[in-house]
Amino acid sequence: MSDALMLNLVLFLPVAGAMVLGLLRGNASAVRGATVAVMTVQFVLASLLYVHFDATVPGLQFATSVPWIADWGVSYAIGLDGVNLLLVLLTAFLGPLVVLGAWTSIDKDVTFFHVSVLLLQFAMMGAFLAQDLFLFYVFWEAMLIPMFLIIGIWGGARRSYATIKFVLYTAFGSILMLAAVIYLVWSLQQAGGVPSFAFSDLLQAQLPLNVQTTLLAAFALSFAIKVPMVPLHTWLPDAHVEAPTPGSVILAGVLLKMGTYGFMKLGLPLFPDATRVFTPVLMTLAVVSIVYGACLALVQQDIKKIIAYSSISHLGYVMLGLLSLDLAGIQGAVVQMVSHGLVAAGLFLLVGMVYERCHTRELSAYGGLARQIPVFSVFFIVFTLASVGLPTTSGFTGEFLVLLGAFTAAWPQHLEGNNLPLILSVTAVTGVVLGALYMLRFALTFIFGPSKAPHQPLADLSLRERTVLGILAISIFALGLFPDSALRKTELASKTYQQLVSTSRVPANAR
Repeated sequence: MSDALMLNLVLFLPVAGAMVLGLLRGNASAVRGATVAVMTVQFVLASLLYVHFDATVPGLQFATSVPWIADWGVSYAIGLDGVNLLLVLLTAFLGPLVVLGAWTSIDKDVTFFHVSVLLLQFAMMGAFLAQDLFLFYVFWEAMLIPMFLIIGIWGGARRSYATIKFVLYTAFGSILMLAAVIYLVWSLQQAGGVPSFAFSDLLQAQLPLNVQTTLLAAFALSFAIKVPMVPLHTWLPDAHVEAPTPGSVILAGVLLKMGTYGFMKLGLPLFPDATRVFTPVLMTLAVVSIVYGACLALVQQDIKKIIAYSSISHLGYVMLGLLSLDLAGIQGAVVQMVSHGLVAAGLFLLVGMVYERCHTRELSAYGGLARQIPVFSVFFIVFTLASVGLPTTSGFTGEFLVLLGAFTAAWPQHLEGNNLPLILSVTAVTGVVLGALYMLRFALTFIFGPSKAPHQPLADLSLRERTVLGILAISIFALGLFPDSALRKTELASKTYQQLVSTSRVPANAR
C-alpha cells in the first residue's frame, strides 16, 4: 500500500465505519466495539505515516491532488507536512480513547451518537489534511454539524442554550472567513487569470497592505473564536459544561486546535505584512487570554469550568509562540497544542468518570477522594501536574519552548526601544504561577479535602478506565522526556512558516 493511499484511508475510515454501524443498529456493545476498532485501525495507519514521514524533506508528503471543480480551480488535495503531522496523529490517537473512556456514559441513541463521533472525526481529520482552501472550508463547516448534535442531543440541562451559542459564534466567524476566501481567490484570478484555491498558489499571492489587513481581520476573527481567545471565549465554558464527556474530550483535545492551526497554516502566512501590523494586538490578546483564563479558572466551583478556562489559558501560550516568530517558540506552540490535547483529554475523562459515580460537578461536593478511590486520585494528580507544567511532562516542554522563544524574540526589540514584547513575555510567565494555583487548589479540595459522606462508598477505576488513562499518562511523559522526534519532524515546517510570515508580499507598485 502506498503512503498516499494510506493517508486517504486515514481520512475516510471513519465514514466507512459510520456506514457499518448502521448494520449493527440496536446492539450497543457491538456499536461501541466497532467504533473503537475503526478508530484503532485509523491510529495504526496514522502512526505508520508518522514513522514514514521524512523530517529532512521540506513541503508536503504522501500528497493526493485530484481536480474536483475544475472551472473554479478547486481540487481534492490532501497531504502531510510538519504543521499538521502531529495534529493528525493526535486526532487519531484520541479517537479510540474517547470511546473507550466514556464507554458507559452514553445510553440513549447509541448508534446515532457513535455515527456522529465518527463523522466528527472525519471532518476534523479533513480540516487538518486539506491543502485546498475550498476543501478546508467544507471540512471547517462540516465539523459544526456533528458537534452540534453531540451537545444538543446528549448534553446537559442547558444544552439548547449552549448549542445555539456555539453555533452563532462559529457561524459568525465562518461567514466572514467565507467572504475573505472569495475575495482572496478572486484577487488571485485577476492577477494570474486562473482561479485557484490551492494553498501553494494562495501563499504566493501579492496583495496591498490595506487588502491584507481586511482579509486577515476576517480570518483572524474566525480562528480566534475557535481557539478561543479573549474576548471571544464565552461560548466555550457553556459548551464544555453541557457537552457529554466524549464531546468535552473531543472539543478540548482536538477541536480547539483548529483555531491555532488555522492561524499557523493560513491566517498569518497568507497575509504577512498585515500580520506585522496586527502582531502587537494579537500578542496582547494572547497574553490576556493566558492570565484572564487562569484567573477565571481560579474562582470556579464547577469542575468542568475549571478545565474549560484552563484551556483558554494554555492555548494563549500557543498563540504567543506562533506570534514570536522564533523557531523555538513556533515549535513549542506545536508541542503545546499536542500536550494540551493529551492533558485536557485526560482531565475531562477523569471528571466524566467521577460524575458517573456522583452525579454532580460542584467542587464543594467533593473531598477525600484520595482515601476512597486512590487509583483515580493518582491519575488525577499526574494530569494535574502535567497541566501545571511539571518537568518531564509534555506541558513543561511546550510552555518552556514558547516562553524561551518569546523572550528570545523580545530582547532585541527591547534593545531597540520596543518594550511591549518583553512586557508581554514577562506577564505570560505569571500564567505559569496562576496555573499552579488553580490546579493545585482544585486538587487540594477535590482529592485531599474533607470527605463527603454522601459519596461513600465509591468504586475505584475499572480496568478499562485505568487502561485509557494509563495510555494517556504514558504519552504525556513520552512527549515530555523524549520530544526530539516531534521537534525534528516539525522543524522544517516551522522554518517555512517563519519565512512566510517574515517575507513581505505587498506588490512593488503598492509600496
